Amino acid sequence: MQIGSADGGLRRAPDEQGERPPMQHPSEGRADGAATVLQPGFLASLFRDLGADEDEPTVVDAPPVAQPAPVAAPFVPAPAPAPEPAAAPEPAVADDPVAAHGRAAALTHHRTLAVQADHERFADLLRRAAQPVSAMDFESQLRSYRPKPYPDAAPDTEPEPAWADFAPPEPADADPDQPRSRRLLDSGYQRELAQARLRHQRALREWRTRQADLVDSGAVAARQAHEEAELARARAVQEYNDSLEECRRAYRQAEPAAVESLLERALAAADGSTRDLPAPCRAVFRALTRTAVLDLDLPPLDTVPALSGYRLTEDGAVEPVRRPDADVRADYLRLAARLALRALQAADAVDTDDVLAGVVLNGWLRLPGRPPRCLLSVDADRDALARTRLVPDAGHLGDDGVYADAEHDESLLRLRALAAVITPDPYADEAVVPWGTADAAVPALGELSPGEFALLVRSVLTAGGLEDWSVRLRGPAGLVATAEGQPGSRLPGRWVVWASRGPAPVTAEEIATLSEAVREEGADRGLRMTCGQFGDDAVDLTTEERHQRIHLVDGQGIRELALTHLALPLTV
Repeated sequence: MQIGSADGGLRRAPDEQGERPPMQHPSEGRADGAATVLQPGFLASLFRDLGADEDEPTVVDAPPVAQPAPVAAPFVPAPAPAPEPAAAPEPAVADDPVAAHGRAAALTHHRTLAVQADHERFADLLRRAAQPVSAMDFESQLRSYRPKPYPDAAPDTEPEPAWADFAPPEPADADPDQPRSRRLLDSGYQRELAQARLRHQRALREWRTRQADLVDSGAVAARQAHEEAELARARAVQEYNDSLEECRRAYRQAEPAAVESLLERALAAADGSTRDLPAPCRAVFRALTRTAVLDLDLPPLDTVPALSGYRLTEDGAVEPVRRPDADVRADYLRLAARLALRALQAADAVDTDDVLAGVVLNGWLRLPGRPPRCLLSVDADRDALARTRLVPDAGHLGDDGVYADAEHDESLLRLRALAAVITPDPYADEAVVPWGTADAAVPALGELSPGEFALLVRSVLTAGGLEDWSVRLRGPAGLVATAEGQPGSRLPGRWVVWASRGPAPVTAEEIATLSEAVREEGADRGLRMTCGQFGDDAVDLTTEERHQRIHLVDGQGIRELALTHLALPLTV
């Protein structure tokens, strides 16, 4: 039984037993299953009567509403979504002071570690620059040939089978009176001879077959190529040794090309211990004075660490801590001195035939866009090189890890002992005048180094008859020495020699000083030599009676003496 509901719908009445049949949802499209849509006003009034909150969503069990059949509609693309408005920037959050301080402290620590690594690298350079170099003389450059066996372990080429290995022994002499030809016709011997010939022919065929197989496999060609390569290698070693012996002959004759080649080879080998810090050195040999002029390129100034580390300031900034300028200058001079001593040692060690009379070394600093500056110059003769230990001790750090004072550094002290001039500040524009330059292989008289000039004066006067030399003073300006000539020679008696290499004219005061030195030494005569000229007052003074024992030789006279006695054509 169905009754009308308050909202106009249909409901089934409860049966007699009071049971309510389950709700049935008629299928869509049937006439008796149409459902009535509830009006909004009724639900609102019902909720209001029940006291429900209008804002709170409530789920109501309602019969499903029959939906009409879907109707196909044309496809219309959905409009693009409108861009969302940009989010407002969040307000800046102040950095945590503790975190900022931690980051700054970590940065300070890492930068300080990098500076310490630079110091360790520089200390390693100092140690390696102080290592002794190997002598690159001719004996050490000779090569030896050691044959290499064929890599294949196969035996050598098999010899051809010889008949002597197969021939049967001749029959014994049964009857001495029987001729030898009769014994050889013995039937047993002939059978053995025929069998031996067969074995020999068979061995020859097998040997030829094996030889043909070796040729086809390429083993013979490979062995022959190996032997030819060994012959070529032995010939190359012999040719190199022959050329080296020819260079040695030219070196003993003081030919400039041979001397310079050997010196530069020795200098390049010495530079091998510090390949990460190249210090090339060019050599020029002056055959007139038997002096080698070496031009050494010094490392850049930034090779020495200029910082001792980094520190954190009170306001949290990271700032570098500079080393004292005096320490930086001392470290660079220490490195330059060790490189110079190493070059001098290489030149001295290679000269086993005593061709060099002296060595002039100039240390040049070459900066891009600026002319080169000479920071140190050494003028040492062979005697000075022989009595000076050119290899300093490897230690360069004190007990407290601080670099030693430059004034007490061993390398600088030994370099100064060789009459070297060193700039006081390599970081300033303070250069020194080199004792000799490598540009002039045939120098003029004024371009001679102090050592070359002293050697020239002594050689000229020794050729003139003066012997028993005793040098009293020697320096950049010249020398003062005493010598004696044998009776009957061109320069007899005892002499006081004063020679100067400057171009300044000699004054009368210098002539008077020489006369006084002659009297004090008890000498017979005095000789004043100069690369320049004599003033008129000096020449007039020698005409007086008390100065008549003073003899004068100017620059032109020195050149003529060198050409006459030594065959040295010095340029003007």
